[in-house]
Amino acid sequence: MLLLKINPRNPQKRLIRKVVEVLQSGGIIGYPTDTIYGIGCDLFNKGAIERVYQIKKVGKNKPLSFICSDLKDLSLYAQVPNYAYRIMKKLLPGPYTFLLRASRLVPKIMLTKRKTVGIRVPDNAICLAIVKELGHPIISTSVRNREGALIGDPQEIVEEYGKRLDVVVDGGVIVPEHSSIIDLSDEEPKILRVGKGDVSYFS
Repeated sequence: MLLLKINPRNPQKRLIRKVVEVLQSGGIIGYPTDTIYGIGCDLFNKGAIERVYQIKKVGKNKPLSFICSDLKDLSLYAQVPNYAYRIMKKLLPGPYTFLLRASRLVPKIMLTKRKTVGIRVPDNAICLAIVKELGHPIISTSVRNREGALIGDPQEIVEEYGKRLDVVVDGGVIVPEHSSIIDLSDEEPKILRVGKGDVSYFS
């Protein structure tokens, strides 16, 4: 496993390309977001997604979210009503996961029974640079230790996950906290989880 130290404010292009090469070859990465360290892979690599489920030890009925580079990118993968677009334009990039109805571009393995997906555009230069360089979204699911607590230290991820991950991106130690989840798939927004993102906008 490779531990790559990348500048969180100004990610080095050469190192971002290295991470993307791993994703393109079906690899699994650990990487920082604005809320947590995530485990991720290429959205369009079914084998890699299945590996993520194995690493997380969860069933495929547990939906995974994914990361887009911006609002324009996000609208390729989800049906975005006008009211939802206005909300997201105000709050993204930021510590939110938005639940939306999936477009046909989203692989079936990623869909819930309701055909919705959780999409993030985090305020984190490293993961946005990875997604932009790859050219499409990456999977995002939280990195936890054996006790189930979120991990915010890349060194601890290396110790905990060993060779199960191909690359861990060291973007510095963070205090991990979940994103707020907002369901925008119906006519009215619904708060599903209160996390780091301020939800007073919805009350």
